[in-house]
Formats: sequence, structure tokens, C-alpha cells
Amino acid sequence: MKLISKEKISLLNNPDINEDMIQSFIFENPSILGLGDISPLRREKIQPSKGRLDLLLGDESTRYEVEVQLGATDPSHIIRTIEYWDSEKRRYPQYDHCAVIVAEDITSRFMNVISLFNGTIPLIAISISAFKENDGTVSLVFTKVLDRVTYGDEEENQFEVTDRKYWVSRSTSKMLKFVDAIYNDFSTLVPGYELKYNKFYIGLNKDGISKNIFSFRPKKQYLYVGFKGLEQRELINKFENAGFEITYDSRWREYQIRVNDIADYKNSKDLFNQLLESSKEYLKFEE
Repeated sequence: MKLISKEKISLLNNPDINEDMIQSFIFENPSILGLGDISPLRREKIQPSKGRLDLLLGDESTRYEVEVQLGATDPSHIIRTIEYWDSEKRRYPQYDHCAVIVAEDITSRFMNVISLFNGTIPLIAISISAFKENDGTVSLVFTKVLDRVTYGDEEENQFEVTDRKYWVSRSTSKMLKFVDAIYNDFSTLVPGYELKYNKFYIGLNKDGISKNIFSFRPKKQYLYVGFKGLEQRELINKFENAGFEITYDSRWREYQIRVNDIADYKNSKDLFNQLLESSKEYLKFEE
């Protein structure tokens, strides 16, 4: 095997390369950023602040607000990226949003500034390295130097998949029968979805893709039923008047309703269906 070295070049100081070219290259080849199976959505998207977001990339549930800068990161670049992320997040709350900074040099100052956010802003930093080939072409290498960091409690960990037996041991067979009964009712409104037994909650799965229009967290003596959506105070009041304990987490945009007995659910089935329809609308559900 023959080992060779290549000449590293500066994109910022190269007269034949500009930022628009790099943007176009990323937009046409979004997988090079290492963010998964994402698609190009918009370039130079005009913002209410009159600025322009370099790139909007995403999949069915997540939007990536991408800003590209040749040379080193600077404070204005950081602020602009976060502003665009916040703007898109407010305008399209049905998606999960993540800010992405792409630059030749991710400086130590940048890393220090980002550490001040303490994970409250989901942000990914990707460095570009450019190498000149023998035929005069330029190779680009994208390296993720800062991955998305979010902080939460243990129950927000949604990555380990388990099974039904695990949940029977963690709660009870009775609670799992409650889950089955409610799921069977809801499945007529969201056909084709199966229960997915994760470590900290029971969600939904269709064709290998998770989409938690509703979810369950069985305990020993009761069950939490969760729904995604925007806060509706009127609907919360209706649940409270019906005797349910209901909470709304604004950070995760999720309702949690405590069900002590399946009879309580059956007596208020119309309320649960209202919340289910609201969740479907929020997540842009399509059968």
C-alpha cells in the first residue's frame, strides 16, 4: 500500500472558490455533512429579520438550519446561525430543529462560547478541509467537531429498544392490558402503526419509522398517555374538570395524562380523541 500526502488549501483565500459554490455543493450532496438521510429543502431562505438562511435541510421530523462560512467562525456568524434557528423553530414548531455551523476553522473561542449555552441550544459544528488533487480538482472533507448536545432527565433517553416482557416486569400485566385497550381504540384513527417498546416509553412504529402521535408510560398503579402538540388551555381544563391529572411540557411540546383505571378513559374517550386529532394535525400525520 502506497501512502501519499495531499496539499491542504484555504478556501477563503482561493480566488477560484467562493461561498456560493460550497453552499451549492452541500445542497446537492447533503449526506456529506454526516447528518443522516436528509434532503435539501431550501437555499438562501429569506427570514423575517430580512436575513437569508444559507441552507435548510431535513427529513420528516427534523429541520437543520445550516450556515456556511469560509475561514474561521466569528461571533456574528454564531449569532446569525442561532437567530435563524430560532426563527425557523418559532415558525414551524411541528418539527425538531437543530442549528448547524459549517466553517473551515472552528476556533477555540467558538467552542468556549457554545459551552455557555450548556446544551439549551441544539447545535452542530462541522469543519471543512480542502485538498488539492493532482488533476487540479479540490476534494472537500467534512468533519463533525461538535455534535448536538441536549440535557434532560433519564426518561428522555429514547434510544434503547426493549420488548413487551420488559414492560410487564417494569409495570404490571394489568397496565399493559390498559395500553392494549387504548391503543386498539386509537389505531382506528392512525391505521398501520404498531406498538414499539422502548426503554422509557411505549411509542409507535410504521415501516421501521417511529412517529409518536401518542405514547404510553405504564407504572405499577397507573398509566401515563402522552400526546405531542401545542398547548391548548381549554382542552387542559376539560381534562381537569373530568378528574384527570394532566401536565404539559412546553420544552418537549407534550401532554401527559394520568389514567388510573380503564373505566376513566372510556368515560372520557371523546376528550382523548380530541387530543389525538390535535396531535395528528401538529405532526402533519398522513395515513
